Amino acid sequence: MKIKWLGHASFMITSDSGTKIITDPYIPGGNLKYGEIKESADIVTVSHDHFDHNNVATVGGNPKVVKETAEIRGMKFNGTSTYHDETKGKDRGNNTIICFEMDGMRVCHLGDLGHSLSDQQVAEVGKVDILLLPVGGNYTIDARVATEVSSKLAPKVVIPMHFKNDRCDFPIAGVEKFLKGKEEVSKLDASEAEFKAGELPAMTQIIVLKPAL
Repeated sequence: MKIKWLGHASFMITSDSGTKIITDPYIPGGNLKYGEIKESADIVTVSHDHFDHNNVATVGGNPKVVKETAEIRGMKFNGTSTYHDETKGKDRGNNTIICFEMDGMRVCHLGDLGHSLSDQQVAEVGKVDILLLPVGGNYTIDARVATEVSSKLAPKVVIPMHFKNDRCDFPIAGVEKFLKGKEEVSKLDASEAEFKAGELPAMTQIIVLKPAL
């Protein structure tokens, strides 16, 4: 499996057999300076209907869209209902955590999760090998809560997303706040990393990717 960070909360995840999934495609512009998504995919996942996460029209290939629990192309997608805020959706609405298995590994995209997870939600999410984790705060969980959520889900790999950088000028924190004090961190000079079942790290490793767009 290859995971490429396109930017913001959008990743292109490609299976060994060539199936392509794009998560939370954004509309660029304003404070979001990532490039336009021009890639094609078989499936697009959308955690919630905000402009920086639901630009399905930009993805080529007439993909199937997943917003909740579904089975597409023989793949099972598990949607866990959460909120975009700490007020049970009163401020920013709902959010869906979407998890799926590919090449023997379970990937979990938290979308714009705005709160910590209850024991029931942790159980519903289930096993996680690779966690795509928002860390910037303000609109999502911040570094402290992201650390707590990661600890609860106990993935093998964490890939941070939805943080401030030279292509995202939202009023949110950069990734360094989340990384502070953590030991198992790899900052790659690349936008893509490859993972294989049976070769994942024994202890949770954080992998920071560069945006591709």
